[in-house]
Amino acid sequence: MLAAAAVCPCPPLLVPEVAAGAGPELDAARSACLDALGVLAAAQPDLLIVAGPAGPDDRGPFPPGSVGSFAGFGVDLTVRLGKSPAGAPAPERPLPASLAVGAWLLDLAGWDGAPAEGLGVGETLAADRCLSAGEELAARADRVALLVMGDGSACRTVKAPGYLDERAADFDAAAVRALGSADLAALSALDESLAHELKAAGRAPWQVLAGAARGAGLDGRLLYEDAPYGVGYAVAAWS
Repeated sequence: MLAAAAVCPCPPLLVPEVAAGAGPELDAARSACLDALGVLAAAQPDLLIVAGPAGPDDRGPFPPGSVGSFAGFGVDLTVRLGKSPAGAPAPERPLPASLAVGAWLLDLAGWDGAPAEGLGVGETLAADRCLSAGEELAARADRVALLVMGDGSACRTVKAPGYLDERAADFDAAAVRALGSADLAALSALDESLAHELKAAGRAPWQVLAGAARGAGLDGRLLYEDAPYGVGYAVAAWS
C-alpha cells in the first residue's frame, strides 16, 4: 500500500554545483523538496522507490546502491541511491539523470529510513501501463513511499528548451492542480500526445503515482510551483 509520496522536479540545475551562479534561483524549489521528503520520512515506510523519466537505455528497476554521476553536466559529483545489501553484487547500470537528482535530494535530506531503489519510466509509456506499474509498486511492501521525479512542459516561454507553446500553461495548470489535490482521475487523464509535444517529462511518472495511490486515500498538498526557465516545476506531498 502506498503510505506517502513526494513529487519533485528533476532538472540537474537543482544541484547547486551544476547550477553554479544560477544556484539561488532554485532555492525555493530545493526547500520545498526537502519539506516533501520530510513527509516521506514521517510516514515510516518499509520501502522507498524513486521513479523518474528515463530514456530507452535507462528504463526499468535500479537496485539499492545504484550510482549516478553529474559528469555529463561538467561536475565531478557522484551520488548513490540507498545502500546495497550485504553481499549483493555491485549494480551495473548508472542512474539516469532524473534518478540521480532524486538520490542527491535524499542525500541532502539525510535519508536514513527505508531501503531505497529506483525505477526509470519511459517518457512515452502509455497511461494504462503507467497505472499498472504504479499498482505493482504499491504492492511491493506493507508501507511503500514514492519519490516521483518529473518536470512539466518545457514550452512556457520563448527561451524555454521547447520554445513557446500557447498550450503549455494550461497543461501545467491542470497537472499542478491534480498533483496538489491528489486527484487520481485528473492525473490518469493527462494527454500523452500533448505531454510529448510539450516535452512534459513528468507525465509518465505522475501517472505511475496515480496507479500506486489507488485505494490509498491520500491527500495532496502543493508546496511549490513555478517555471523559472520556461519549464514547469512543481513540488507536492501526499500523505
